[in-house]
Amino acid sequence: MRLDQFLKWQGLVFTGGEAKQRIQGGEVRVNGFQETQRGRKLKPGDRVEIDGQTHLVPQDTTNQA
Repeated sequence: MRLDQFLKWQGLVFTGGEAKQRIQGGEVRVNGFQETQRGRKLKPGDRVEIDGQTHLVPQDTTNQA
């Protein structure tokens, strides 16, 4: 699953445009590192941080987004 899709799936952003802005604006971290590529592929176990909260990518995202 891509980073922008994950943010939408988790309800952390309302639109793809908002996801793009927040990612490219440096507001999102993956595994502790700032990520500016919205197409970044996430793997199970990755940690996505936004708004001071950490969200874990689940083992099975094949049926999501």
